[in-house]
Amino acid sequence: MSRIVGEVMETLLLKKPTLEIKNDALDYKDEHLQNGETELHGGALLGSLQYEEWLKLTLDNADEKTVHSDWVVSSTFFVIRESDNQIIGMVDIRHNLNDFLASYGGHIGYGVRPSERRKGYATAILKMALDYSKSIGLKRVMLACNKDNEASRKTIIKCGGIQEREFVHTDGKTIQIYWINI
Repeated sequence: MSRIVGEVMETLLLKKPTLEIKNDALDYKDEHLQNGETELHGGALLGSLQYEEWLKLTLDNADEKTVHSDWVVSSTFFVIRESDNQIIGMVDIRHNLNDFLASYGGHIGYGVRPSERRKGYATAILKMALDYSKSIGLKRVMLACNKDNEASRKTIIKCGGIQEREFVHTDGKTIQIYWINI
């Protein structure tokens, strides 16, 4: 899908995880870790699992017959910039909500590679996720972000997010919950 990112028209692609892109995925993960980030937003636990274990988890959770009992069916994608085939982000789209996701996580988690932030990619990724969500029949989606994450909050609002509520999580951080009609 072609999107204007910053001032430039770029083609971004959603690509399902495969073993063939392991090295690129590990490079993406390492950049987050080197930036002091242990949680890869939209990564469906990529930050804490070995690649092969993570790949099996994402493939299992993409099918209602094999989804883990405490998870929901989800579609996890790398976001690839076509011009240089680099992973610039990730997105995890949950097809429905369980109790945890309904109170804390939402339908969509997304993240941008640290070196590619502040270039308009987050907005492009969220718009792509909204298009995909619509294609699987969702009419509105929930997203959550930390109140102190100004970039994420602005991205969600720019894409139509309406704040429903906020609460203090057990870790002391204030979480904001938004809904977007698609």
